[in-house]
Amino acid sequence: MKYPLFFEKIKSVYELAGIIENEPMCKHTTFQVGGNAEIFAKPRNIGAFMKVLGAAKECDLPLTVIGRGSNLLVSDNGIKGLVLCTCGMSGIKVEGSRIIAEAGATMAQLARAAYNAGLTGAEFSAGIPGTVGGGVFMNAGAYDGQLSDLVVNSVFMDAEGNSRIITNKEHEFDYRNSIFKHHPDWVIIQTEFVLKPANKEDIKAKMDDFAQRRRDKQPLNYPSAGSTFKRPTGYFAGKLIEDAGLKGAKLGGAMVSEKHAGFVINTGNATCQDVTGLIGHIQQTVKSQFNVDLECEVRMLGD
Repeated sequence: MKYPLFFEKIKSVYELAGIIENEPMCKHTTFQVGGNAEIFAKPRNIGAFMKVLGAAKECDLPLTVIGRGSNLLVSDNGIKGLVLCTCGMSGIKVEGSRIIAEAGATMAQLARAAYNAGLTGAEFSAGIPGTVGGGVFMNAGAYDGQLSDLVVNSVFMDAEGNSRIITNKEHEFDYRNSIFKHHPDWVIIQTEFVLKPANKEDIKAKMDDFAQRRRDKQPLNYPSAGSTFKRPTGYFAGKLIEDAGLKGAKLGGAMVSEKHAGFVINTGNATCQDVTGLIGHIQQTVKSQFNVDLECEVRMLGD
C-alpha cells in the first residue's frame, strides 16, 4: 500500500472518509475528462474531513481539494497523492441576515437558503454549478452579483495545518480571483455571508429569470467546465470567438459550443489533451485576428 502512514493516521475515520484508490476523475468533474486520482476521499462530515485533511498535511501528501468539479480540467495523466472532495460537508445555518455555509454546500443551496429566509443578494448563485468553497476560491459570479459582495469572513486551514479566519478585505477579491488562488495549500472550511431582507416573491422571480436566461443561452445539455474564458476588458469572450469563425470548431471530442461560443464542451469522448488543444487554438486565433488575449477561466489540475 502506498502512503501507509497516511492510512494509519485516518484509521479512526476510515469508514467515514469515503476512500477510493485509483479513482477516475472523469467521474468527479463536470467536464467528464481526466485520469485517475491516486487516492480520492469524500468524507461524509466536517469532522472526518478535518481528520483526513490534517493527516494529509502531517504526511506531506500531495493534496488537491475539489468541490463538485466544476470549472476544473484534470490532466489525462491524473493527479498524484490525495484528491479531497468537500461535498460531504454541506451544512448551512441561517442566523438573522447572515448565512454560514460549509465549503461543500452548493451555490444552489446557498441561494435556496437565502430565499427560504427572505434574504436577497444570492439570487445569482442559484444556477452556478459549483460549491461555496470553490465559489469563494474564484469569486464566482453571474449577472448582477459576485460572492465578494456578500462575504463577511472565511475559516480555512493553512499550509501548516492551523485553523484561521479572514475578513472580506483579507480575501483580496478581484474579478474571478481571491487570495486562495495564490495559496492553493489553504483549504476553505466555511464562509459567512451577509444579505438583506426582501420580499420572497421578488427573490423567487429574480432566481427564475436568471435560470431561464441560463437555459436559453448556455449549452447545459453537454459536459463542460462552464464559461471557458474570463471576460477581457472591453469585450465579450464569446462574441470574439464567434466573430473569429470558431463556433462549432472541433478537436477530437472537444467542441466550441454552437449555442454559446464562450463554452468549450465535451461531445462525448473528449480527452484533456483535446480540450487544452482547442483552448490554445481559440486563444491563438483571437489574438491573431483581434489582438486580444483570452485568459482561461478553467483551473487546470494534475500532471
